Formats: sequence, C-alpha cells, structure tokens
Amino acid sequence: MMLSGILTFLYQAQPAQPGRGSLIMGLIPFILVIVIFWMLVILPSRKRQKRHQEMVELLKPGDRIVTSGGIYGTVMGTQKDKIELKISANVKIDLAKSAVAVILTPEQKDRPETH
Repeated sequence: MMLSGILTFLYQAQPAQPGRGSLIMGLIPFILVIVIFWMLVILPSRKRQKRHQEMVELLKPGDRIVTSGGIYGTVMGTQKDKIELKISANVKIDLAKSAVAVILTPEQKDRPETH
C-alpha cells in the first residue's frame, strides 16, 4: 500500500520526455568546464611530476645538484627515498629526493649563476 503511494508520487513528479533534452543540454557546460580544467591544470602537473621523478631516478654519486631550498652540493650516495649530499669540505647532509630541484650539467658546474 505504502509502496504504491510512493511510486504514484514519483511518477507524477517526473518531467515529461521533452524536458530530458534540456537536462542534458544543461549538463554540457559543466562537463566542458571539468574537461578544460583537467586539460589546463591536472595534465601539465602530472607531466611535470613525471619528469621530476625520472630526473631524480637518474641521480648518481658525483652529480652536482641544486635543492629546492637553493643549496648547491655533490651527491655522495643514493638510497630509495633520500640522498647523501656533500655541501662543503666536511659537511654532508641527508636529503629527501623530492627536494632536488636541478641536476647541474658540466657547463653549469663551472659557471657561476648570474641573474
């Protein structure tokens, strides 16, 4: 008894078939916004993250790097998630691999940076 009353109410509350087209047409702008957001924000971020991960995996002892904090140093050893970085004659620090900003090329090692 109660179920038939609920079904009758739902049947009466449903819009006619011509209204369905307007519902889909109303959703198209929202879908387009989501697709554009994904293409402009998320996709480039994933590419940048993948390039950084590949760069960090190529680190080997002897590489000169710059950290995201601006510290210059030489890689002394690598582990799964961290590196040992020599920043001065007798100063070595452990650093998360994610903190590596740039691997310096041989040309950049010899030349001081100027802005």
